[in-house]
Amino acid sequence: MTKRYGMWSYTVGAAAARTGDEMSGPALLLAGTAVTGSAGAGSALLAAVTGSAALGGPVFGVLLDRSARPGRLLTGALAGYAAALGVIVLCLGSVPPPVTLSIAAGAGLAAPALAGGWTAQLPRVVPATHLPRATTLDAMTFNMAGLTGPALAGIAAGLAGAGAAVATSIALICLALPAAWTLPPPPDHSRRATPTTSIGADLVAGFRAVFRTPSLARATAASMSSCVGQGMLLAYSPLLGEHAFGSAAHGTILLSVPAASALAANALLARRPHAVRPDTVMWCSALILAGAFLLASTGRPILSIAAMMLAGIGEGPQLTALFAIRHREAPDRLRSRIFTTGASLKITAFALGAALTGPLSTHAAPVPLYAATTFEVLAALAFVRPKQPSPQPTSPHHDDDVVAAAARPNSRGA
Repeated sequence: MTKRYGMWSYTVGAAAARTGDEMSGPALLLAGTAVTGSAGAGSALLAAVTGSAALGGPVFGVLLDRSARPGRLLTGALAGYAAALGVIVLCLGSVPPPVTLSIAAGAGLAAPALAGGWTAQLPRVVPATHLPRATTLDAMTFNMAGLTGPALAGIAAGLAGAGAAVATSIALICLALPAAWTLPPPPDHSRRATPTTSIGADLVAGFRAVFRTPSLARATAASMSSCVGQGMLLAYSPLLGEHAFGSAAHGTILLSVPAASALAANALLARRPHAVRPDTVMWCSALILAGAFLLASTGRPILSIAAMMLAGIGEGPQLTALFAIRHREAPDRLRSRIFTTGASLKITAFALGAALTGPLSTHAAPVPLYAATTFEVLAALAFVRPKQPSPQPTSPHHDDDVVAAAARPNSRGA
């Protein structure tokens, strides 16, 4: 932590980068459709960016953890992502589609820098006593980006065309470059100049930390299961709008409601960040999301709006709690890869949920929402831990052993 760099610089940079990222998806979708005249081209671009992001996260996390100046590496990733977006727009319609898709996939490899790469640096920006509140504020930048990014893309495209929407997203990402460049280095940055392990070994260490640390494993499993449900809601939103309001377009407009309520919920949570344990927030939020999906399955207009508001109340605090658990459990030397690996796993789960929605939609209308509800319940169940039986004496002569065993700390509290 340095006196020259504070939470304000971090928040402005993260918000700009993440808003630009949230803009880039809809902007590419609009640009691909406008230039080629095919909605499939825009969808393919979006799929290429998100698909490669799921692969790039773990590797980028390793590089951040190995770097003596992770802020500089983060800056390079952001600049490369912005440059790739510009090249994609220039290539649309003038080069073969596989070339454009390859560039989009390359851009997506850097996308985790805008999510987990930023958040992993937070403990170096604020003191440990301020970390809970800072984590909530950090999560709010995601909520704000989800609320404003797609809207800004639509406004820019409506005023000046799809190319202007992509250019605006590039400009926002570039605004974040100074904040990324000046991020404080890790305390042991002088010792990171010559890594002694291979990248492959570091990748394995990251995955082992995620899945062998009980709290991290539960939080990761819960967030992945929850993201499957959220992906289903996103993909089902046009049908929800059609059933509830008679127009598929109204369903996409509904997606701004969860972002707004998530922002409001986290704003309240920021006032009392220690009020509830993050582990408790994780499973409670999953149950709130389950209730929201069931409410949406009624297909009634008022209940659908209420369901979307409830979904945001679940999503916002859940993300904050997930970050809090990662900050609490992640060793500093593994922090970046834990965050970026977790982000990649969530992206994969979200994409899976969206992919499953199509086949499920061929059945009765609300089946995808019922399935999403099931995944949220499974997310909550990830935090149910069976009670371990207390050691029982095998004979009266083992009383001392029993007392000693009772005095040991319970490993389930780790």
